[in-house]
Order: sequence, then C-alpha cells, then structure tokens
Amino acid sequence: MGWTKKSAIFLTALIILTGCTASTAYQNREKAEANRNVGEAYLRQGNYSAAMAEFVKAEKLTPKDPYLKNDMGLVFLARKRYPEAIDYFQQAIQLKPDYAPALNNLGSAYLATRNWDAAITTFKEISNNMLYATPHYPLANLGLAYYHKGQYDLAEAAYRKALEIQPEFHLALRGLGRTYLAQGQVEPAIGALEQAVAGAPQTAAYWMDLGNAYRAGNWVNKARRAFEKVISLDPEGPLAGPAEVALTQLP
Repeated sequence: MGWTKKSAIFLTALIILTGCTASTAYQNREKAEANRNVGEAYLRQGNYSAAMAEFVKAEKLTPKDPYLKNDMGLVFLARKRYPEAIDYFQQAIQLKPDYAPALNNLGSAYLATRNWDAAITTFKEISNNMLYATPHYPLANLGLAYYHKGQYDLAEAAYRKALEIQPEFHLALRGLGRTYLAQGQVEPAIGALEQAVAGAPQTAAYWMDLGNAYRAGNWVNKARRAFEKVISLDPEGPLAGPAEVALTQLP
C-alpha cells in the first residue's frame, strides 16, 4: 500500500514535470517565432543588424529551427559574408534535407564565391525536386554557373528549360542572351536581351548587355541609346563608367 502511494505521488510529480516542460517548450517556440517574424520584417527592409538581433534571440530558444538558420544565412549573404552564409544554409539543410529554398540560397552563395562546381551540384539537386514551386530560379542559376565555366551548350539548355516553365522570366532571358553573345551569335543575343529589357526596363545591367550586343552587331545608334540609358539609370553606380567608355568607342 505504501509503495502504491509512493508510486502515485511519483507519477503525479512526473506528469506535472512533463506538463511544465511541454509548456515551457511551447512558450519558447512561440517567443522564437515572434522574434523570427520580426527579424524577417527587418530583413525585407534591408535592416540587417536589427534582423540578426532578432534571429539571435530566436536561436537561443529554438536552436534547431531550419527556417531560422536559413534566415540567418540570408543576412550573411546580403552582407557578403559568404562563409557564414554557407554554414547557416548547410545547417538548415541538415535539419531539413528537403528544404529547397535553403538549397537554392546555398547555391547562390556558391555562385557569389565563384565555386561553380558546387553551385552546379546544388542547383541540379533543386531542379530535380518536383515539389519545388519555382524551379525556373535554380535552372537560371544553373545556367549562370555553366556560363561562367564557359560551358555554353549546357548554359543554354538550362536557360531554355527555365523559359519553358516561365517564358517571360527576364533573368533567364538575360542569361540566354549573354550566352549567345559569348558564342558570337549576335542576332539571337539581341532578341533575347531585348525581351529581358522589356521585362525589367529599369535594370541598368540589362541595358548594358543589350548595348554590348548592339555594338557587336554594328547597330551603332541603338548601342548609343542603350549605353546612355545605363548612365541615366545608374549615374553613380558601377556601370556608369563602363557605359561612358563604351560610348567613346562607338564610331
């Protein structure tokens, strides 16, 4: 009888302790999610310091949250701290192996570090994921990696697959145009780049590429207008100088 009472007391205490532990874990998840939501809002605003402060708070409460790890990787990626970004994206994938957005972000970090082979491996993995909602993004990134390796046939194939999914995807159109131009196929390059510019007319880099294509095709007046557009869109940016130089080189 005494043993039964002790057992009952122990069991009651265990239930209470388990309930308290579950309650604490739930409260931690709630607090961490609130911190992560605030951090993501700061991240969208480009306030990376404030975003990271919120993410660090959340990480102390839920250190195994793959979505949080991905968010922290995005902060480091935006700040061009690529080793840390890669580490956090890898942590996110270890926690959730089918986490395709983290894989895509990891591939982008590899692109930023010019690790083309690692980028290709990563983007291939995502492209084969039938559940990924926007496969044209990793396909375009795959094309970019192949482009930088000088594997233009493979780059073209990746860009074309992206455009089969999203025909007006300007990133893929730009990549396809640059790939054509690198192979000396000027007219197809111009066609693709004109479509890219139509889809993103305020993007100076697209106009710069189009100007280069026009210049390669001896379309002098169109090249001049394209380079002037670059300067008007990006007067203090990194493309203004090359555009001015290109203008002086036109006949």
